[in-house]
Amino acid sequence: MCIEVTKKKATEAQRHGDFYFTNLSFRNFKLSNFSTFQPFNSLFMEMQYRRLGKSGLQVSVLSFGSWVTFGSQIGDDVAEKCMKLAYDNGVNFFDNAEAYASGKSEEVMGNILKKMNWDRSSYVVSTKVFWGGKKPNQLGLSRKHIFDACHNGLKRLQVDYLDLYFCHRPDPNTPIEETVRAMSDLISQGKVLYWGTSEWSAAQIEEAYQIAEDFNLNPPTMEQPQYNLFNRDRFEIEYAPLYHDRGMGTTIWSPTASGLLTGKYNTGTPDDTRISRPGMEWLKEKLVGPDSKVNLEKAKKFTALAKELGVSGACLSIAWVIKNPNVSTAILGASKVEQLEENLKTLEVLPLLTDEVMKKIELIF
Repeated sequence: MCIEVTKKKATEAQRHGDFYFTNLSFRNFKLSNFSTFQPFNSLFMEMQYRRLGKSGLQVSVLSFGSWVTFGSQIGDDVAEKCMKLAYDNGVNFFDNAEAYASGKSEEVMGNILKKMNWDRSSYVVSTKVFWGGKKPNQLGLSRKHIFDACHNGLKRLQVDYLDLYFCHRPDPNTPIEETVRAMSDLISQGKVLYWGTSEWSAAQIEEAYQIAEDFNLNPPTMEQPQYNLFNRDRFEIEYAPLYHDRGMGTTIWSPTASGLLTGKYNTGTPDDTRISRPGMEWLKEKLVGPDSKVNLEKAKKFTALAKELGVSGACLSIAWVIKNPNVSTAILGASKVEQLEENLKTLEVLPLLTDEVMKKIELIF
């Protein structure tokens, strides 16, 4: 089965929440059907797996990330319980970054991976490079910092190679060719299997692909963008040609809009949320600040619809994201085991997203 969001209908799809698909090959390859697997210890509906773009790598449609939580908001014991719960229920992709808790997040995840002793072929682990420190060569996407961050990540995660390695943001101070060559060399050295971008523009990603073609280098495989009911244009419209022309995979961050779509901020700001933590004032301003009233009202209507359907706002928002087949995986975050247990029920919600329900969601947003 091949999938494409057609460019001609992309704008209309963005307005009405419909996704248009055609049976079409990405140049010389085709996407196979999504696969499913029922883990032995699974408590929930069988996990689905999708190819990461045109690559042969299969990632669970629900993955687990450590932003804000590991090494900061939660204890290592909770982090371990969450990773084990995710793995036992079919999650095979764990996301990280050098910037998360200044490297501590990678250390916590690495210690858990070592303790669990899971077969290395059974999981996919990532990290990202950009914010590594305050000194000149500890920031950005220079060849030096890309290599240093990779080596540091390997040590902290206690693995021999990185499955996925992301450029966490575009770097205006480094030529894209330098970045592409550095990433390609790491793949040639066996330290990285696939490289990608995060929050790059379509033009920047296309330039990276073109450079790789011109110089016979390893091209990017995936992009990690924000995608949720409040943030849609870049994913649905700007990136549409990249899914078709390049077969780009995607690993989605913030499918619940940092919790706004779960309803946790409908009546105020709980003390135990990430936006209450030092350093997260920017996110608090964005989610519940003076200019957020319109979005808060939309979130209230959305969670009311979820209640009508008998599901949580979290599951409904994540299900809406993964309904789009250009999503390879949606990254879940959790500060409590119970929270992750709830979010893993998302696959049970997918069948509820009928045309009628999708239209109701569109009327809200």
